[in-house]
Amino acid sequence: MKTKSIGIILAAVLVLGAAAFGQNRGQMGGGQNRERVRDNLATLRLLRLTQALDLTEEQTAKIFPTVNRIEKEKARIQRDLSAEIRNLRALLKDPAAKDDKILPLLKSLKAGREEVRALDAEIEAYLEANLTTAQSAKYVLFNIDFMRNLTDAVNRAGALRGNAPLSPIKK
Repeated sequence: MKTKSIGIILAAVLVLGAAAFGQNRGQMGGGQNRERVRDNLATLRLLRLTQALDLTEEQTAKIFPTVNRIEKEKARIQRDLSAEIRNLRALLKDPAAKDDKILPLLKSLKAGREEVRALDAEIEAYLEANLTTAQSAKYVLFNIDFMRNLTDAVNRAGALRGNAPLSPIKK
């Protein structure tokens, strides 16, 4: 029952966020709205993490600031990566684009992805140092379940708006 109500809350947050994003898509405030949705999801994730891992108050007080700081840094890097991806797409549409313009973007994208991976590893190492073995195991399962539920909620929100569901990325 508890999981179902949390899932409903997650779906509601996503639907409201998606609706707000859709309304402001063509306006100047769309980027700010997207940021707000990301912040809300990060907060929801931390709250769910606290529940799923049965964190003590001391653990929560210690873990939240560090994880929040790292997640904000990841969000900044991911914003930069998004801008670079848009630039790369634009360059690739131009048949006259030269390798000397494309190569620096590729290197920058690779470096940014490595930074995000390093920050993910930093979060994992920090949590391992501050969690019990059982909590670490719950964390692994929490990540899998949270991402699966998030994907499902986004797909449901898209279906409500008439969009096709997200499909897994194939390599």
